[in-house]
This record gives sequence, C-alpha cells and structure tokens, in this order.
Amino acid sequence: MTANDPSHDPEWVAYRHPQPAESPPEIIVPDAIPADDRVWVPVGNRVWFRPLCLSASRGYWVNLLKVQSAGVLSRHRHPQPVHGYVLKGRWRYLEHDWVATEGGYVYEAPGETHTLVVDTGVPEMITMFQVNGAMIYVDPDGAVTGFDDVFTRIDKCRRHYASNGLGAAYVDRFIR
Repeated sequence: MTANDPSHDPEWVAYRHPQPAESPPEIIVPDAIPADDRVWVPVGNRVWFRPLCLSASRGYWVNLLKVQSAGVLSRHRHPQPVHGYVLKGRWRYLEHDWVATEGGYVYEAPGETHTLVVDTGVPEMITMFQVNGAMIYVDPDGAVTGFDDVFTRIDKCRRHYASNGLGAAYVDRFIR
C-alpha cells in the first residue's frame, strides 16, 4: 500500500450491510438547473419552480424558484421554518431592509409574513428553498387568500408534466 493507494485502508471500505428495508432510495438530481425547460413548473407570469424533493411523508418540499421578471411574487406566511440559498440574482422582502444576494443563505422563522420582490435590473433569479409545512398566501391585512403545501405542489407538477409530454409520472422521482 502506498500513500496514493487507499484500497487497503479500512476507512476506504464501503459499508458491508444492506440498508434498512424501510429507507426509501436517495434522490439524485444531476441537473438541478435542467437543460430541458419542460421540467420547470409555471406558478406565475415568468415564475417557475423546479422540484428537487417532494416529501409527502414529512410535509416539506425542496425546489428551485426561478423568476425572469421584476415584480411582486407573493405575500405569504410560513407556520414552519424555511431555508433558502440564492444561486443566481437577488431578491428581497418588502417588510425587511436586507437583500438576499447570489451565494447568500436565508433562514425564515415560523410565523413570519413577508412579500417576495425581485427588483428591476435583475434579469433572472434562482433560489433553492426548503419549505416546511405550507405557504399561506395573505392580503396586506393578513386575510388568507390561498395556500400551497407539498400536496398542491405535487398536483401542479403532475398536471404540468402530463400536459408537456414528460408524463404525469415524471414527478414521482421526486416524491418520498
């Protein structure tokens, strides 16, 4: 064995036993930002999401949000935490004085209500979000106008993929 040959080093030996039968398979998405635009699910004017993990068993989803236009996306509240990582562009909330910029991480506390905005001069914004629970859409006074949860997201994907040739079952690869 040489310093460049780890084949005899026990730390380089893979786990030898089967994984638990109840453990679902991993989700591997080699093209998180897909070459095929049909993977992006429309949710508004020049606004799409791309599912990465739709956890029906735990009630959360991970997706990329893509925006190619300045404007207000939505005003909403989260009953559970949300995590975001900005891959491209920038965005902000009307209720705060900070701007989420490329390479930045955002933690959104449960109960927070905010209005997501992409400002003029941002040609494209892509952010990865992990949304736990739901997004509850509200008017400026907090009256509920709608919601999204992992099940509405799955339904949106199924309808979109059924209509664009990928097939309704395309979404199944992201569901756990």
